[in-house]
Amino acid sequence: MNSYPKGATVRFSAAIKVAGVATDPTTVTLKTKNPAGTITSYTYALAEIIKDSVGNYHKDLALATAGTWYHRWEGTGTAAGVEESALNVETGAF
Repeated sequence: MNSYPKGATVRFSAAIKVAGVATDPTTVTLKTKNPAGTITSYTYALAEIIKDSVGNYHKDLALATAGTWYHRWEGTGTAAGVEESALNVETGAF
């Protein structure tokens, strides 16, 4: 699990492929769950997620709370699928 200092801006990225070919899903959603358990959803449709190229998306977030953060990318339609991961935010000395 990757670790970051509290307050760091972290880039969450998704590379979506179907049979090895970069593909855009019908909808793209990123969900984050902070250490307090609060879930926040971001969508490409509302311009909250950046599309870098076909099948490649990202969202930059400043993580202000120490602890374990979870994130989940979701795609629907022709490139349906999910991917989950976690990272740790450390309190730091400052």
